[in-house]
Amino acid sequence: MLHTVLRRRAGGESVEQIQPDLFIPTGKRKGHNPSVASVYRALAEHAKREAYPEAVEQAHADFAAGRTATVPEPRPATPDRASL
Repeated sequence: MLHTVLRRRAGGESVEQIQPDLFIPTGKRKGHNPSVASVYRALAEHAKREAYPEAVEQAHADFAAGRTATVPEPRPATPDRASL
């Protein structure tokens, strides 16, 4: 969908002109049109990825490292001061 928006914007069309021709392919809103705001959000995210590719790579690496890290064991319960 983003590829279509980028191609048509390069051809001079506005997001408002493109939005009615777009369809959500999966999920709860499958077959519906995305909102104009959603299209603009997707364009902003794309621009951010293009401007800072190293930040995106670092975020992916951090996420992958967090998923493979071991989960710490729970701390033992501490007695309540009132019961001492």
